[in-house]
Amino acid sequence: MERPHPKIYSPDQLAEILETRRSCGKIVFTNGCFDLLHPGHVTLLTQARTLGDVLVVAVNSDASVRVLVKGPSRPVNTLADRMFMLAHLEMVDYVTWFEAATPYDIISQLQPDILVKGGDWPVEAIVGRDVVEARGGKAVSLPLVEGVSTTGIIDRIRNAR
Repeated sequence: MERPHPKIYSPDQLAEILETRRSCGKIVFTNGCFDLLHPGHVTLLTQARTLGDVLVVAVNSDASVRVLVKGPSRPVNTLADRMFMLAHLEMVDYVTWFEAATPYDIISQLQPDILVKGGDWPVEAIVGRDVVEARGGKAVSLPLVEGVSTTGIIDRIRNAR
């Protein structure tokens, strides 16, 4: 995949970069589809960034989004477009992607200090929590912004026809 923004790296490239950044402070990691960027995403990313010194966002590939409960009509935006949007957010330091149905392998590869998900994920259910906690890190579930979701936006667009 081409890298259309200087914050976007392959998982292998990013693993090397993060090794040199570990001495600079805590690495925070979050992941998701980020299909239609909305205030809930921006709030989560802003809060996640305050938990450490480097914020890494891993984005589900198009195929992995379809495998999830999102269905064949999702994602609306391509992986390249979703990563491009995230890379332009000030609080995001690095963007990468993963092909698997879960981020477990990329979390194992990148070894973040803090793992963040939205409040719809209880801490004990956060994928990769065991990897992060084994290194002395922690998993955090941040509150969701009420009434804002990609599915809700798509439903409003469909109903407006």
